[in-house]
Amino acid sequence: MSDLSHPVFQNAVDVVPREELLRRLQEGRPLRVKLGMDPTAPDIHLGHSVILRKLREFQDLGHTAVLIIGDYTALVGDPSGRSKTRPVLSPEEIERNTRTYLDQAYLVLDPERTEVRRNSEWLGALDMSDIIRLTRSTTVARILERDDFARRFAASEPISLTELLYPMMQAYDSVVVEADVELGGTDQLYNLLMGRHVMEFYGKTPQCVLTMPLLVGTDGQKKMSKSLGNYIGMTDAPADVFGKAMSIPDELMPNYYALLLGGEPLPDVEPVEQKRHLARRLVADLHGQETVQDAERHFDTVTRRGVPEDVPEVEIAGEEVWVVDLITRAGFATTNGEARRFLKGGAVRLDGEPVSDEKLTLRTADLAGKVLQVGKRRYARITTT
Repeated sequence: MSDLSHPVFQNAVDVVPREELLRRLQEGRPLRVKLGMDPTAPDIHLGHSVILRKLREFQDLGHTAVLIIGDYTALVGDPSGRSKTRPVLSPEEIERNTRTYLDQAYLVLDPERTEVRRNSEWLGALDMSDIIRLTRSTTVARILERDDFARRFAASEPISLTELLYPMMQAYDSVVVEADVELGGTDQLYNLLMGRHVMEFYGKTPQCVLTMPLLVGTDGQKKMSKSLGNYIGMTDAPADVFGKAMSIPDELMPNYYALLLGGEPLPDVEPVEQKRHLARRLVADLHGQETVQDAERHFDTVTRRGVPEDVPEVEIAGEEVWVVDLITRAGFATTNGEARRFLKGGAVRLDGEPVSDEKLTLRTADLAGKVLQVGKRRYARITTT
C-alpha cells in the first residue's frame, strides 16, 4: 500500500516524516497515537472533532488512542497563534472543564480502546532538577523560531517564561507515554515537532507527527472558536446544531464534508440541500437519528415565522436583573464571560431590539412576555414572579 492510499493520510496537511510513519503503520503492531487536549473551556466543538475523528481512524485500524487531558499544561496556557498571554485558569475551573471533556470526546472515540491520562500525573511530580534537565533539551533561539513568539519578540511585547515552557511540557508528555504518533491541528505543528526533539534528548524514538486542517467556523472567515461565537458545540441542542449548520457559507461545504463526514462526496444538488444533508448527519452523530426530524422541523418553523411557537420560558424574580445574568439564567451561556462575548458580538436581542451594553440592568416588570434571543435560533420567553 502506498502512502497516498493509506487511510490515515486522508485530509492530512503535515506528515513528518511521512516515510517513517508509513513504515511504522506497516510493522503490524499497535501504535501509540497521542492527542493532547487542554481543558481551557467547558465544552468542545466540531473543530476539535476533526482531530478526534482522525484519532478514531487510528483506533479502527487497531492502534491505541492515548488521550492526554492537559490539566497541568492548562495552568500555563498554550500560546499557539496568540498575540498575548492567555488568562490563567484556576485549578477549580480546570477540573470542572475536565469532567465534561471525556463525555464529549466519547461521542467520537471508542472508550474501550482509549487510554486516558492527565499530565498532572508526571508534570506535577517534577522537581527543580527535573525542570532544569528539561530546559536543557532546547535553546532560546529554537523557541523563538515559533511564529507567534517571533512576532511578539520583534514587537517588544511581553512573553512570559511559563509560555516558553509550554512546548517543552507538551513534548515531555510524549516522552512519558512513549508516543509513536502525535496528532494536532496545523497551528500545533511547532509543539508537535518539539515533541520529536525532546523525545530524542531523553533517548526515546522520536514520534511521527500528523496535522489536520483547522475547521473554518460558521462565519466563513476564521477558525472555529467559542470565543468568536462561530462554533457548533458537541453538546449544542439538536435544533441549534441543525440551525448553525444551515448558516455555514456555501463555499465551505466541500471542506465540511471532507473533514466531518469522512470524505463523503458532495451531493450534486443545490447548496441549501447540501447543508440540509450535513445538518441531518451532524445532529444524528451527536444526538441520535431520532432527534433529526424535530430539529429540522424547528429550523423550518423559525425560518418561516421568525420566533417559533414553542419557545421555552425563563422565570425571573426580583425587581431588576443584569442583562448578563439574564442570558446565563436562560441557559444561553455557561459563564458571564461567554454572555459578555455574545453582547459584544451583537448576538443578543430583546423583543427584536439589539442589546450590546453589558452593564445594562433591566426592570423585571418590563420584561414580562418579552422574548430574549441569542444568536439566530435560540429564544426564551421571559416570565416574572
